[in-house]
Amino acid sequence: MELNKYSKTVTQDPSQPAAQAMLHAIGLTRDDLKKPQIGIVSMGFEGNPCNMHLNILAAKVKKGIHETGFIGLQFNTIGVSDGISMGTPGMRYSLPSRDIIADSIETVVNAQSYDGLVAVVGCDKNMPGALMAMGRLNRPSIMVYGGTIASGMYKNQKLDIISAFEALGQKIAGTISEDDYQGVIENACPGAGACGGMYTANTMASAIEAMGLSLPYSASNPANSNEKTEECLVAGRVMKSLIEKDLKPKDILIQESLKNAFALITVLGGSTNAVLHFMAIAHAFDIPFTLDEFQQISDRTPFLADLKPSGKYMMEDLHQVGGIPAVMKMMLDNGMLNGDCMTVTGKTIAENLQDVMPVTEDQEVIKPLSAPVKSSGHIQILYGNLAEDGAVAKITGKEGEIFEGTACVFNSEFEANEGIGNGLVNKGDVIVIRFEGPKGGPGMAEMLKPTAAIIGAGLGTEVALITDGRFSGGTHGFVVGHITPEAQTGGVIALVQNGDIISINGVKNTIELKITDEELEKRRATWTPPELKYNKGILYKYAQMVSSASAGCITDY
Repeated sequence: MELNKYSKTVTQDPSQPAAQAMLHAIGLTRDDLKKPQIGIVSMGFEGNPCNMHLNILAAKVKKGIHETGFIGLQFNTIGVSDGISMGTPGMRYSLPSRDIIADSIETVVNAQSYDGLVAVVGCDKNMPGALMAMGRLNRPSIMVYGGTIASGMYKNQKLDIISAFEALGQKIAGTISEDDYQGVIENACPGAGACGGMYTANTMASAIEAMGLSLPYSASNPANSNEKTEECLVAGRVMKSLIEKDLKPKDILIQESLKNAFALITVLGGSTNAVLHFMAIAHAFDIPFTLDEFQQISDRTPFLADLKPSGKYMMEDLHQVGGIPAVMKMMLDNGMLNGDCMTVTGKTIAENLQDVMPVTEDQEVIKPLSAPVKSSGHIQILYGNLAEDGAVAKITGKEGEIFEGTACVFNSEFEANEGIGNGLVNKGDVIVIRFEGPKGGPGMAEMLKPTAAIIGAGLGTEVALITDGRFSGGTHGFVVGHITPEAQTGGVIALVQNGDIISINGVKNTIELKITDEELEKRRATWTPPELKYNKGILYKYAQMVSSASAGCITDY
């Protein structure tokens, strides 16, 4: 078979002399033009520790590709640092960046006629963006995760990025000094790598490894490690076999692969963002997947990991006890994974795990099945008059499973941050943050700053928070996000008033505003939607195009 079936369009067609002249200009010889061309997309940029080293890793991938006799050509796409933009208007660009990443990769690979793709990714939205592009392109592809950051240290206390967020709440509450506050900030992030707990980056890297689109150990190999460097070289070499076998993303990622991935995320206590991203990835791969699929998997899968944000350990600790393959082997041995799913190695999951030792009971990072953190999953899909199309809750059990309280309403995250700082939130409140959905935000910002302030102020088990926005993987506490319909489109969350009673039940999976139907209709009759916050630019376009959170916030439907 022809291995250069896409690139030959420009390299072998005698009617494309200008294209060939340009390729000679970048240093390719006549013989090189006969070889398959692999696009290497790096999300590397200097302004974010998650991404600062990715161009270096991409160069290692390129070396691995060239060792096989193929041609690797690097290009770049954008990224947004969630940690830096969090709590600012810049956070509105985070989720839209996922679709910009997917669009730009699709654009370059199609326009340049590349035969395959390697995506070198770091921060949260890089990964689903890359996979969405892989699904649309369906050319041999592999993802390389930039790896997790090392833990920080201050006064013999291990730190990570969430330590910095929660230090603000502690400072407001007066429980740490200004010097210690600065000490945490200056020592939380020691260098390159994605945020160290089971936050969204590590969640999605783990999920994609389980989906079969990255190499074993990709998710848990630390950013600054020999293992990560070797993985990059191997990923480059693997592209040759993927091209030769014509093994494409849609041959690998099927519905059972998605189920495997979400089961793993449930075991690990991963981010609620996975729900949005799985829906968008499923759409790109033409795989049927609904909110109900998540609930069914959550109902039958225990939560086992003692990982941050709700636990004490970090991804570097999981790596030391065998990494993601060791967890997957335990799951496979206990009937929790479908081992027949194909992977980029050309082998099935079961074949990849054949010689892997499962996590043992003499470590503390992953609890045994006999003593789970929670017997079912922490991610719960809730329905009720407050979320007719669904909402996503993160309920680990540590904060309880049922909460009923008095609504304390804010019309933006910024209002909420100010209100929490000024003591407007009391024990027993259900904090409502609205007009932060995909259209209303726009961009569906993450509510990490208010939840971290709540935890830091010692209210983590005393209040609940609901929003039509979303949550960082670093969030913990009794929280419900992705409420749909969102406030901007007239969802019931737009009609909540201060003092209303809100009931959240993580056992029955319900979320209810406890007012009469008559009162609800009376409020609806007098409500008018606010104007969009932007009238031009990417956020305006996003607000016009984006679907609801219950459909994954996709923009190509």
